[in-house]
Amino acid sequence: METSDVVDNREAQQFELHIDGETAVLAYQRTDTTLALVHTEVPERLRGQHLAERLVVAALDSGRAAGLRIIPVCPFVRAYLRKHPQP
Repeated sequence: METSDVVDNREAQQFELHIDGETAVLAYQRTDTTLALVHTEVPERLRGQHLAERLVVAALDSGRAAGLRIIPVCPFVRAYLRKHPQP
């Protein structure tokens, strides 16, 4: 899944996808040891394009690369992890 266009906006504490003047986001709270994935939001006209999944994959990759424990607060993230268990 293509995640190279996902931006980690650390100042706003969210991963972002900018498409056609709109922004899909996955908000998070990061500490030195954890990455809590709090809320996913995709503008209505961008839905159905798997953008939320792209945000989640990018967030998981980023958190794991940094050695952070992932805390799935967002219901969408929890559902994604149930469907795609990680080793």
